[in-house]
Amino acid sequence: MPILRLDKFLKDQGIAVRSEARELIRKGLVTVNDDIVKDPGIHVNTDEDTIKIRGIRIDYRQFVYYMLNKPKGVITATEDKTLKTVLDLLPDEIRRRGVFPVGRLDKDTEGLLLITNDGAFAHNLLSPKKGVKKLYEALLDSYPGEEAIKKFEEGVYIGDNYTALPAKLEYISKDPARALVEIYEGKFHQVKRMFKAVGSTVLELKRLKMGDVWLDQSLKPGEFRELTTEEILKLS
Repeated sequence: MPILRLDKFLKDQGIAVRSEARELIRKGLVTVNDDIVKDPGIHVNTDEDTIKIRGIRIDYRQFVYYMLNKPKGVITATEDKTLKTVLDLLPDEIRRRGVFPVGRLDKDTEGLLLITNDGAFAHNLLSPKKGVKKLYEALLDSYPGEEAIKKFEEGVYIGDNYTALPAKLEYISKDPARALVEIYEGKFHQVKRMFKAVGSTVLELKRLKMGDVWLDQSLKPGEFRELTTEEILKLS
């Protein structure tokens, strides 16, 4: 039963930044339980009070969860002075909710990226102790051979005094060399470094799955949608 200032309630719902929310309130465009209020500091009960803007009801949602099909050429960051970020692909009303990417994908990697403002949810997915699996599809410059499957299963040394945890490698085709790889951690350039360790270079990389949630194939690169309740439960 969160009790919030009215201006903060509007900000948290992505309606407007705090200063814009105060202006809407002072202009008499906001009602609480059908009464016009002009005090931005009035407190509202998010479970019991009915808040409307211009007659449109605004329901309280503390956390939001999105699936983005990250395109190539976009960096996984909340802001950057020169490069386009994944948050630049989202509308203002979502960004105003304080969302951030869960983990990261390299600039030239595409595919499933989760976006949320729920820190506990993100931590649960990224914690090494949880071992959340991630499935990638890779296009390679050469076929690394069947022996690479065993090396991945045993754990590949990827440099910097680190051996990756056991992973699953499965080939889709040999020419062109295309493979699926499932890992349970997320070290810097990990998949690329694992294939390099067995003599191949990753030309293209796409994340298809995180935990038990698949990338929605109807999403074009750069498109997003909210996670379903079922998907959120699978990841929680």
